[in-house]
Amino acid sequence: MTDRYAVFGHPIHHSKSPFIHSAFAQQTGQDLTYTAIDAPAETFTTAVRTFFAEGGKGANVTVPHKEAALALADDATPRAQEAGAANTLLFTADGAIYADNTDGVGLIRDLTNRWGLSLEGKRILLLGAGGAAKGILAPLIAARPRAITVANRTAARAEALTTAFAPLAVRFDVTLTTLPWAQLVHREATPPFDLVLNATSASLAGSTPPLSRALWAPDAVAYDLMYGATPTPFLMAAQQQGAARLIDGLGMLVEQAAESFWLWRGVRPETEPVFQALRTQLAASTAC
Repeated sequence: MTDRYAVFGHPIHHSKSPFIHSAFAQQTGQDLTYTAIDAPAETFTTAVRTFFAEGGKGANVTVPHKEAALALADDATPRAQEAGAANTLLFTADGAIYADNTDGVGLIRDLTNRWGLSLEGKRILLLGAGGAAKGILAPLIAARPRAITVANRTAARAEALTTAFAPLAVRFDVTLTTLPWAQLVHREATPPFDLVLNATSASLAGSTPPLSRALWAPDAVAYDLMYGATPTPFLMAAQQQGAARLIDGLGMLVEQAAESFWLWRGVRPETEPVFQALRTQLAASTAC
């Protein structure tokens, strides 16, 4: 019998997850279907429980439901608990809902495996302190950079995030600090960053966080968790301000999906063919 999986979000029509997981299933010979389900906040929990009650085996969860996904789970992995959010749900044989968060591991695998970056000893600037930032901060710390600085438009949220992750930073000997949002443009003379990660939603709105040339080390990498057919506004601004290398979040999307697939099926798919197929799709969409 064909197993059923889905992704829940609102809106969800733009999701690439059905394509990704269908490609993974074909590649690995897994008998499954994967659909996108639009669920507004007020119906999300009921929609997930109904999906599992009707035989669904697992689900991905995207904005704006990741925190709600963790809340409805009966159990969760440490990385989901650290993030305070879940993007992967598994319906277990005993009827429980098990939650995980694969965003962080997806980011790290994209950076290290696909793009060959080493984070150890580097200085990282993380823009944003919302759910996306929470989902990736623990794996970033575990990669043992020299320092991670968090900047957020609302300073209190950045402070709360660094306070929550301070014990983990101490364990890995990582300096974890905040930077006032205004200093992204008017920055004092401090060491520049090797990697600047945009975890804000600015690219969705066609805008970009304020940036200064003082932010960038000579070989600095700009990474946007968002992706598109063309470089995001953040990546274009980063290039103008001195970033040496630009990477969008398409690879992270594929890698986090592969980790979910492995959790559900016990099979780890090859991600590069799917990444390249998606990149080709996006390029074709701009030519139409």
